[in-house]
Amino acid sequence: MNTCVFCAIVAGEAPAVIVREWPDALAIRPRSGGVNDGHVFVLPRVHVQDAGTDPDVTAAVMRRAAELMAELPAANLITSKGEAATQSVLHLHAHVVPRQVDDGLPLPWSPQHAARAAAQNGAAS
Repeated sequence: MNTCVFCAIVAGEAPAVIVREWPDALAIRPRSGGVNDGHVFVLPRVHVQDAGTDPDVTAAVMRRAAELMAELPAANLITSKGEAATQSVLHLHAHVVPRQVDDGLPLPWSPQHAARAAAQNGAAS
């Protein structure tokens, strides 16, 4: 059995809800259910640690994510490189997160951005 959960999913050794399949990638639902309805991971069929490891594989994943995003009126596309950037599974994956106006879902840095903007506005007074 693969030690990488995404490699195990690609190999059919671990369960997943597969939303879309391509020759080079899969789109799956997060096991947790995601941050909202429609949240999916797009991952390459080959093991690549992160978006900085193999530009060609990263480009293929982004293309597949863009195909999914073309079907949505609004969405975020998020990927992380390294633990400090919140990457918890060391297999390249992109989050496609459908969005709606006033959905209340902050981006990961929204609280910090608001605090920094407030501090800068206070310093400018």
